[in-house]
Amino acid sequence: MTASIETLPVVVIGAGPAGLAAAAHLVDRDLEPLVLEAGPVAGSAVREWSHVRLFSTWGEVVDPAAEKLLAPTGWVKPDADTYPSGGDWAELYLQPLADVLGERVRYGAQVTGVSRTGRDRIVDADREAQPFVVHYTVADGREARVFARSVIDASGTWSTPSPAGGSGLAALGETSAADHVTYRVPDLKDPAVRARYAGKRTAVIGSGASAFTALAYLADLAMDEEGTHAAWILRRGISGSTFGGGEADQLPARGALGLAAKAAVDGGYADAATGFRTEAIEKTDDGRLVLVGEDGRRLDPVDEVIVLTGFRPDLTFLDELRLGLDERLQAPVELAPLIDPNQHSCGTVYPHGVNELSHPEKDVYLVGMKSYGRAPTFLAMTGYEQVRSIAAALAGDHEAAERVELTLPETGVCGGAGLFDEPENAEQSGGGCCAAPTTLQIDIGTPVSAGGC
Repeated sequence: MTASIETLPVVVIGAGPAGLAAAAHLVDRDLEPLVLEAGPVAGSAVREWSHVRLFSTWGEVVDPAAEKLLAPTGWVKPDADTYPSGGDWAELYLQPLADVLGERVRYGAQVTGVSRTGRDRIVDADREAQPFVVHYTVADGREARVFARSVIDASGTWSTPSPAGGSGLAALGETSAADHVTYRVPDLKDPAVRARYAGKRTAVIGSGASAFTALAYLADLAMDEEGTHAAWILRRGISGSTFGGGEADQLPARGALGLAAKAAVDGGYADAATGFRTEAIEKTDDGRLVLVGEDGRRLDPVDEVIVLTGFRPDLTFLDELRLGLDERLQAPVELAPLIDPNQHSCGTVYPHGVNELSHPEKDVYLVGMKSYGRAPTFLAMTGYEQVRSIAAALAGDHEAAERVELTLPETGVCGGAGLFDEPENAEQSGGGCCAAPTTLQIDIGTPVSAGGC
C-alpha cells in the first residue's frame, strides 16, 4: 500500500437510499466515493418490498445533493406531494442516481471485512495513519479488496431480522422449521403467497406496526377463505396502549392501523396469547408447528409462523474496528439517547450528524438504518442529514458538518399513504417514515396504511 490516504476513495457500503445519498454528497464535495452493493442493482433491499407504498412523499425521500447530481441528466422529480411505492423509489430515483454515479458503484460486491491496513483492533501504533482495507466477494465467489480513506456503512438492517425466541436468540427448532417461518409481512396479493396462508392457522409474533399489518391482512384473507385464522403472540399483555392511539392518534393512518388490528381480534379473526415468550418451535407428526413458551405453555398447532420482532444490525464484518456502540441499541453511544424508542418516536428524534455518529475508530461511520441499531424510529430525511454532515466533515468543512440543515415536522412523520393509488386524505397523512417497511391494504371498514423508508 503506497498511495497516500488523501488519494483513496471513501468506501460506501450499500447502494440504498442512505448509501447513494452519501455518494452524492461526497461528489458534491469533490471527494471520490466507491459504493459496494451486495445486490445486482441499486436499492436491492427496497425492491424486496416494491409493492409497499411509503409513508413519505416524494418531497421527503429525494436527497438534495442527489437531485443536484441528477438534474443535468434531464431527470424530473416526481410530484413532491405524492407517495411512491418501494418499486417507484427504486426505479424512478435510486437506479437513475446509481446510473449517474456510474463506475463509482460496484454491484455484486458483498463486504466481508473492514480493518485498518496492517492493524487489527488490538494495535495502537500509528493506527490513524493507516488507510482502511475493505474485503469483499464478487458474484462468482472471488475475493477482492479495496483501500479507503474513510468507510461509511449504509448497509441497513433488512437482511438481519430478529428471531422468534424471547431471549433474542432463535427459538429451539426455529431454524429447522424455516420452510414455514417468515420474517416479513407477506404480500397476500401475490397468488402464491396467498395460497400459503389461505385456510391455514398462522402465528404472528410481534407487537408493532408490522404485526398489526399482518393481523389485518390475515383478517382480510379470512373473509374470503374459510379456515384462515391468526394466533397473535405478544411478549407483553394487552393494555390500553397496545393498539396505539386509535382515533385519538395525531397520525390518522397510524391510529387506523392499530384499530384494524383491534378489529381483527374483536372480530374473531385472531386470538391473542399474552405474556408469551417463545422458547421452542416443535413439529407435530403431521408437520404442523407448536410454539412452546418459557413458562412451559404450549399453544395450539399452527401451519405457518410470521416473526415480526424487529431488525438488528449485522456488525460481524466490522469486528476489527473500534466502534463505540450503546450496549442496548447497538447504535453509536452519542446517538443512542436521542433515538431510544422508550422515549422517542420518529418525529422527536433531533437531527444529528458527524458528532453523534463518530466512533473511537476515526473516519468510520454507520449511517441510515444501520446507525439506529435496534431502534425502529429511523426517518429517511434524518439519514440524508447524517450523510450531508459526514461528507462536510470529510471535506474539512467543520462548520457545515456541525450545522443543522434539517427541520423535521412536529407531527405526522410516521403517517402516509399505504397500498392504494389515490389516498383520499393525503393532506392529513403527514410526511416522513420510520422503521423497516410494513404493508397494508385491508377492507375491514376502511383502508389503512403502514409504511417505512
